[in-house]
Amino acid sequence: MANIEIVDQTFRDGQQSLWGMRIRTGMLAAVAPLVNRAGYRALDITGSSMFECTVRYAKEDPWEGLDLWRQWMPDVPFRCGVGSNRIGTFGMTPECLLDLWVRTLIRHGLDSFWVYDCLYNLDQMQRLCRVIDEAGGQALGAIMYGISPVHTDEWFAARVREMAGWGCVSGFYIEDAPGILTPERARTLVPALLEAAGALPVEFHFHNTTGMGAYNYVIALEAGARILHTCARSMANGPSLPSTEQTLENVRWLGHEHGIDESVLPAISEHCARIARQEGWEIGVPNEYSAFAYRHHLPGGMTGTLKKQLAQYGMEDRLGEVLEETVRVRAEMGHPISATPFSQIIGIQSVLNVVTGERWGTVPDESVLYLGGHYGRPPAPLDENVRDKVLNSEHGKRFAGWQRPQPTLDEVRQQYGGKHLSDEELLLRYLAPAEDLAATRAAGPARRGYDFHDRMSMNDLLNHLLTLKRPRQVVVSGPTGDLVLKRSETGFTAVGAGTAGEHA
Repeated sequence: MANIEIVDQTFRDGQQSLWGMRIRTGMLAAVAPLVNRAGYRALDITGSSMFECTVRYAKEDPWEGLDLWRQWMPDVPFRCGVGSNRIGTFGMTPECLLDLWVRTLIRHGLDSFWVYDCLYNLDQMQRLCRVIDEAGGQALGAIMYGISPVHTDEWFAARVREMAGWGCVSGFYIEDAPGILTPERARTLVPALLEAAGALPVEFHFHNTTGMGAYNYVIALEAGARILHTCARSMANGPSLPSTEQTLENVRWLGHEHGIDESVLPAISEHCARIARQEGWEIGVPNEYSAFAYRHHLPGGMTGTLKKQLAQYGMEDRLGEVLEETVRVRAEMGHPISATPFSQIIGIQSVLNVVTGERWGTVPDESVLYLGGHYGRPPAPLDENVRDKVLNSEHGKRFAGWQRPQPTLDEVRQQYGGKHLSDEELLLRYLAPAEDLAATRAAGPARRGYDFHDRMSMNDLLNHLLTLKRPRQVVVSGPTGDLVLKRSETGFTAVGAGTAGEHA
């Protein structure tokens, strides 16, 4: 019998997979005490893309939100993922900003980071892991899974062995982002990775896109895995991860134990389901098995992005054609692992190839940089015809001799506003467009709560009324009569019964 630990992904990868990273700060307020005492090994809570989306869509300061979450959940370790060479953008970030990003997050309560690079530029991964370690955080080396002629069990295990020797890695994070790990492959891959890691802990993060994630967790447990990533049931399945509830049931059937307080799980799941119903967002349901997923390799969230892009051209009916194109594009690009940023680069290029009618005729900057070798060495050879076409085009020639910018932090700070900028403000200006930041500032502080419209107590209703600016008089109707509230300088004041006014 072993003790199995759970890393919760409900409010990071779960809502990223199902809600498109539209979560707002106050949505965690009511449920945070339950999450805090649930007994998770860690809570994956944020990332640079979440920061960007929080500013763009929620019009909230993500630093303020992160501080509130840390205040509301003081006892659970916080986790964040970070690319070895980028934050926010699909391009490349100066190292000084990468270092500032992780150091500032640590100051705001982040405890650990999983460091990934889908081309496995191990020198860059090691550098960032060392920065995190020296700043007082824990760094986990990430293995991003993919299928290709190159990515064998031994290929992945060799990367684990090399990272284990760095001395600055506290464990490993194994992610199957597209959900394409088969049970047959899990039976050979998981033992190989556990053996290569030695005494260092290994965490497994398998998406349930094809319905195999939960089964692969069982196989991993049988092979000796002790740490799994899950989501609350309403935020699990589909393109998301297996549910915490079902995973714990399987843990028991396999004869193991865990330290999760299962009494809090139904309330966490229902809270998220109510938000999804009210906002019109997705609730996770199991997918039917799709053999095609093992060919196109795209994470579920990326498929939704492709649908939106095609809708801009009035070509929603051509999604299947685009997915077929991703298979070809990925092979031409040397079979990179299909996770951020390469799932986006492959997907966007495939859309352009289809909607323009000319393959590799319209090419974003990121595709040019990739084919020019600036992201790193692809695992397999590039298609030389594609490479030559792109790099010899007028657009491609603009990147001849391009080098990754490496300005000093002082130079970057001056570029974005001057030496008076705080670290937090500098990072926000790098991650988000100026107009979105201005709108966020105009919106004021983040809401500390979230109002459900399906049920609202009188106390919640009155608190909501205090936030309203336009009504001069409100009438609250109840079974025993009406309560008339009239606005004064300090808020609303009860003035008696009535039948006129603005009803709530």
